Amino acid sequence: MQGSANLNIMIKAARRAGRSLVKDFREVENLQVSSKGAGDFVSRADLAAERLLKEDLLGARPNYGWLAEEEGEIPGADPTRRWIVDPLDGTTNFLHGLPHWAVSIALEHKGQIVAGVVFDPAKDEMFYAEKGQGCWLNDQRRMRVSGRDRMTDAIFATGVPFGAKRTLPATLQDLARLMPECAGVRRWGAASLDLAYVAAGRYDGYWERELQIWDLAAGALLVTEAGGLAGPVRDGAEPLRHGEMIAANGALFDRLAETIRGA
Repeated sequence: MQGSANLNIMIKAARRAGRSLVKDFREVENLQVSSKGAGDFVSRADLAAERLLKEDLLGARPNYGWLAEEEGEIPGADPTRRWIVDPLDGTTNFLHGLPHWAVSIALEHKGQIVAGVVFDPAKDEMFYAEKGQGCWLNDQRRMRVSGRDRMTDAIFATGVPFGAKRTLPATLQDLARLMPECAGVRRWGAASLDLAYVAAGRYDGYWERELQIWDLAAGALLVTEAGGLAGPVRDGAEPLRHGEMIAANGALFDRLAETIRGA
C-alpha cells in the first residue's frame, strides 16, 4: 500500500526502535531491570526505544501531542493530533527471552485513530493501517479477518490479569463460559499483537479488560480496517478511554460479546 507521509514516518520510526530492541533482546540476561510492581517491569531497552520513537515522531511532527507508556502525555501546539505510543508491548515476554513483543504506534486526529502500526521485530512483521485504506502486513500483503462463523472452530485470545490487577475474577468467569464453546483460548502477553493477529485472521477474536489506550489504539484500527468489529466489554463503555475491548470477525463478534458479557 502507498501510505501517507505520516504512515511512512510511523513505519520508519517503528523499525528504528525495533532494531534497538532486538539488540537488547539478544542480551536479555544482562539487562538492568527495575520493577514497577508485581509482574510489570520496565527495562533500559523499553526506555531507550521510547526515546528513539519520540525523536523520530516529534522530530518529524513537532506540533503533534504525545502520549506514551513511560513518559506520559505532552500536549502539542496542534491540539487535534497526537501520537499514542507503546515502545515495548509485551515487556515481560521480552525480559524472559520470549520472542513475542511489539512496538505500537497510533496517530489520533480529532479523537479518532487514523493510522496504526504494530511492529513485531523478532519476526520482522509490520502490521499497519490507515483509516479507510485497509490493513496490510509488510510490503504488499492485504490482511483480512478470518471467515470462520462457528464458535466451535474458533480460537480466541485474551490477557489473564496478573499481580494486583482487580479483573482476575471476571476473566476467570469469561474463560469458564467461553472455553466449552470454542476451539481454544490463547494468552500470549501482548495486546497489540493479539489485535494484529485478529486482523490477520490468525485469531478469530480477542477480549481483555484493564488496559491502557496505548495497548489498544493501533491494534483496534488494524482490526476494523481488516473487516472486523471492535467494541467495549461493558455496554456503554468506550474501549480506548476505559481500557477494555472485544474484537472479532463480523460473523462471531455478537456471539463472543454475548458470552463475555454473560448475556
